[in-house]
Amino acid sequence: MSSRKIPRIASFLLRHAATAAVLVLIWQALSLAAGSAVLPPPMESFKLLWEQMQGPEFWGHAMASVKRLFLGMACASAVAFPLGLALGQSKRLDRLLAPAVFMTYPIPKIVFLPVFFVMLGMGDASRALLIALATGYQILVIVRSTAKGLDPSYAKAARQMGASPMALMRHVYLPAALPSFLTSLRVASGTATAVLFMAESFATNEGLGCLIMDAWGVGDTEAMFTGIIALCALGVSLYALLGAAEWLLCPWARRQAAH
Repeated sequence: MSSRKIPRIASFLLRHAATAAVLVLIWQALSLAAGSAVLPPPMESFKLLWEQMQGPEFWGHAMASVKRLFLGMACASAVAFPLGLALGQSKRLDRLLAPAVFMTYPIPKIVFLPVFFVMLGMGDASRALLIALATGYQILVIVRSTAKGLDPSYAKAARQMGASPMALMRHVYLPAALPSFLTSLRVASGTATAVLFMAESFATNEGLGCLIMDAWGVGDTEAMFTGIIALCALGVSLYALLGAAEWLLCPWARRQAAH
């Protein structure tokens, strides 16, 4: 690691640590104002979360949520990324499919969960499909927009040098669209976590959403907030992981941003 990067990384960590500290202080102030019975203090919630993490029950809920979240986003990526590239590069295909995409994009996908339960049962498949549907549209729209904005001179130059369609896709379209794809995943991660909570709120006995709703149902506010913290931590971790992937996999985008 170069000496230039160390101060940048230290500054990055310091800014985020300071932000986390401010959020905890705001939480503490709100807890004092509302009362611990309504909003438990942060230190008590973190302590209880740590205690719950020592047992297998918590990790069973957490792993169920992680599996559903990653399965849903993987399915969304497998369909939406290539489709977004295709729509962005083919005017004929775009004219054919874009109206359907933009007419169905605003529909709240969560309303289809009962339909998926009827079709696929109440297991992981229906919940993962709901996450895939909700996040896939965001990935598709962002990747399509980037592919449409690609300078045609790049593809023209590659064709003049004898690039095949596969080589064109590998060396021109994919590098151009990969940063926007990873950005779209980061944008969609918040939606995915919210949909995960809704999908786990009923008709299941595992998952962080189930943990939160069960605690709320019996009036256990402290346990409810430990589930909320865990679900928030899952969303933040996913966002950070995707940011690190973008930083590692797209060095050319970093160089362009630096200039």
